[in-house]
Amino acid sequence: MSRVELLSPAGNLEKLKIAIDFGADAVYAGVSHFSLRIRSGKEFTMQSFQEGIEYAHTRGKKVYATINGFPFNSQIDLLKKHILQIASLKPDALIVATPGVLVLAKELAPDIPLHLSTQANVMNTLDAKIYHEMGASRIIVAREISLKDLVQIKQELPDLELEVFVHGSMCFAYSGRCLISTLQSGRVANRGSCANDCRFAYELYAANPETGTLFRLEEDEGIGTYIMNAKDLNLASHIDEIVGSGVVDSLKIEGRTKTSYYAAITAKTYKMALDDHYNNRSDTTRYQYELESMQNRGYTDAYLINRPFERQDTQSLDFTMQMGTHQVCGMVDESGEYFLCKYTTRAGDALEIVSPDESKLKIATGDIGSIYTKDSRWFVKLNTLRTKSGKTLDSVHSGNTNPIALPATLPPFTFLRIKATADMPHIPKV
Repeated sequence: MSRVELLSPAGNLEKLKIAIDFGADAVYAGVSHFSLRIRSGKEFTMQSFQEGIEYAHTRGKKVYATINGFPFNSQIDLLKKHILQIASLKPDALIVATPGVLVLAKELAPDIPLHLSTQANVMNTLDAKIYHEMGASRIIVAREISLKDLVQIKQELPDLELEVFVHGSMCFAYSGRCLISTLQSGRVANRGSCANDCRFAYELYAANPETGTLFRLEEDEGIGTYIMNAKDLNLASHIDEIVGSGVVDSLKIEGRTKTSYYAAITAKTYKMALDDHYNNRSDTTRYQYELESMQNRGYTDAYLINRPFERQDTQSLDFTMQMGTHQVCGMVDESGEYFLCKYTTRAGDALEIVSPDESKLKIATGDIGSIYTKDSRWFVKLNTLRTKSGKTLDSVHSGNTNPIALPATLPPFTFLRIKATADMPHIPKV
């Protein structure tokens, strides 16, 4: 079996480039409301999507186009035009979610592989076989499936590619089959506009229909009221088990609406874990160090390795989101000579360098500052904050669009971050 693919989300052109530069073998992205991520779909135009495909193909990487929404009858003609337009850009696959759209895409774009979305909720060999016979060359299995079931599917259907989620947000329902958002705000989950109502805090009441009495239930302190808030999936420490099973073809990271830093760190970490697996080593502490640097809802390894009834720790009941261990202060532009501020940065701050290519980092010292190594990590210390126009600043804040000069050229899309500590009052406490 060939090396397992690492598949990353691409919410816009910048995130597409970042994911690829940081190690993804392929990315998935979409244009328009036929994608299940309307916000990210709006980030791409047909022109920028084509530019992203060309960027990926030039580097030997792949782009899968998401057309995984659930169309109404009134939209079928528009959907046909959309499939043909996307197909003309020559993506490496189309991701679809329903039997009807699968058949339609096969008819309109017969030369493009078809991947079945996790929205189809494939959990067994019966469904996998039907969809494979209908034309799906790959199935993105339900998040609730077990590795044992994947082995059985592969044994029966050896030519069918299997893709599994290894990181990202978890849905309260079966992979998006939720109506709470529709009920409360009219935003339909399977139409790409889920309002994430499961992330809200709720008050609980008990009603007596005979008397009309309504009691508010008081919770014990510390239990919390985020009663439907699922933790984020994190399987970085189980890559050996997953890849070692020999039945998984692609590891998928969720998150087209998440930040550019998220796109970078997840691609970097899971590529590291894959590289380690193929070199017969593992460093789970290092993987989790990187993943904990991002905002998260708490982490769980969920159901692929463990059966659902064995897990009682997959929800964060007392908070919806927590800060990561690090704060991103800047991102290097595509010239590599400047960075754009993402959070308050002051002259004298030592910022850790998170680069897509550490082999290109070199020790440097100059008037502006220095680039150096400490404890096997790279840092940049800025003696002065000098804008592209030559103006010197004592500090720079998020929202400031002035590019800030670096002591030496760094790879494009390198991130500069700082660890939150009590003795740095301008950095948020964790």
